[in-house]
Amino acid sequence: MKKPQLIISAAVLIATVLASPAHAREDHQLWTGAGVSVKLSDKWRISQDWIARFSDKRNGLYEIEVATLAGYKFGKSITVAAGYVHNPQYSEGDFSVLERRAREQVTFDNVAAFAGGKLSARIRAEQRWRENADGVGWRLRPYLKYSLPFNKGSKTSLTLSNETFVNLNTTGFQRTEGFDRMRNLIAVNTSLAKSLSVEAGYLNQYGFVRDGDDTIDHVASLALSLSL
Repeated sequence: MKKPQLIISAAVLIATVLASPAHAREDHQLWTGAGVSVKLSDKWRISQDWIARFSDKRNGLYEIEVATLAGYKFGKSITVAAGYVHNPQYSEGDFSVLERRAREQVTFDNVAAFAGGKLSARIRAEQRWRENADGVGWRLRPYLKYSLPFNKGSKTSLTLSNETFVNLNTTGFQRTEGFDRMRNLIAVNTSLAKSLSVEAGYLNQYGFVRDGDDTIDHVASLALSLSL
């Protein structure tokens, strides 16, 4: 893909995710993250991720995610992982509720190559528990990512991704089944050092609301990744 085509494609995606239904409820947010992945052997790897989310409408910090996963790699492109997510949530900066999650996922790296870039995929399952709420919430999170280097051999690339949340049941806090929300990201990823990279971009989170106005979060996203 040549640069003019790249610019046009990115512009089309931005215009698409910025287009808002007339009655959607909108918010502007900042998501920051950091992740460390450590190779234990040729097959085993452990990872630790931290995410903090801030919102205009929620007056600051509203969520922290701390995820620990152990992964086993099959061949060159398939990794199976499982672990635990600690997810305290806040209201105007004050702690409100604790959510715990079990997480399992299968990642398929570089499953296809086209237009100079590579496509990866992931299917993630989660079981969710909340304090003082009944039931276990089950959901799936299919994910696709397309990565396109700016130039051949470049350490800087354009990233386009989509993640969809599908609720498999209802609980006291997971109130609807089916499609819950969708995240579309356009970002630039670049290497800062041999094992350190940064990704910055715009994420559009669209929430599907039954019998009400949908929600749209316009998110500035920034994440650091360290691989050891």
